[in-house]
Amino acid sequence: MKGKATTTVLSGALLMVGALLAGCSTTGPGAPAWTAQPGSAGAGTTAPASADAPATSPPTDGPGASATPTTDPQAVATAPVWKTFSDPGKSVSFDLPEDWIAQSVTPEEGTLPGALKVEVKKPDGTFLAALRTGLPPSSGECADASRRPYTVISSVPVEVSAAGGEGTIPPRVVFRVIQGYRFFGSYGITNVVAGAGGQACELRNIVRGPAGKGDYSFGDVVSVKAYAPDEKVAPAKAFDTLDQAARYASEGTEFANVQRMLMSLEIKN
Repeated sequence: MKGKATTTVLSGALLMVGALLAGCSTTGPGAPAWTAQPGSAGAGTTAPASADAPATSPPTDGPGASATPTTDPQAVATAPVWKTFSDPGKSVSFDLPEDWIAQSVTPEEGTLPGALKVEVKKPDGTFLAALRTGLPPSSGECADASRRPYTVISSVPVEVSAAGGEGTIPPRVVFRVIQGYRFFGSYGITNVVAGAGGQACELRNIVRGPAGKGDYSFGDVVSVKAYAPDEKVAPAKAFDTLDQAARYASEGTEFANVQRMLMSLEIKN
């Protein structure tokens, strides 16, 4: 199913940019297919908020997710021209800005037969996201002593193939942060509950796939946690404050473009 441009404004102030045009691949079999598309600047919606007032709409990432106030949202335009990537087998496709690069690479060990991994980078080689399919099931077990507060900065409904059941929610494109010595943030698609009471051990960008197909992930990292000072954080992001994380989602073009790309994902069963 193709992602839809249905936007939920969370934390009372954030800009959400929905999925816009989606193209069809026309390249012949045996090579990645691309379709350049004329695009237009994305028009988002914003809602004013007070810096000391919590959001009026609760986050919908999962039970107990916390809300954070933000201030002074700004309009964000998306890339003007987009293209569509699909793998040679036409099993996955998504849109991305014309100058971004999508490349199929070897999946990690332990993935199911037929698994795919596609990395998306900027022209200068900066990593943005990876689509991984055929992932083995992951556990959401979390000891109470390891839980850390987390905040849903952005949460947008998206229609993708997903298996429901206990511990799942309707799929969403999310940007969330978890609190450690800094606020560690990550974006991606998920349909698994992060944690209860606004606390979690990790935030997983995982979608439960159809039976026999494994799970899949599309985001900057498969999961983000509260890293130790000596651990590598990238490609997840680190912020000094929640407001700084909120500004990343509302004031720059990178997140708007990434969000549109994630929402365009189509997985063919």
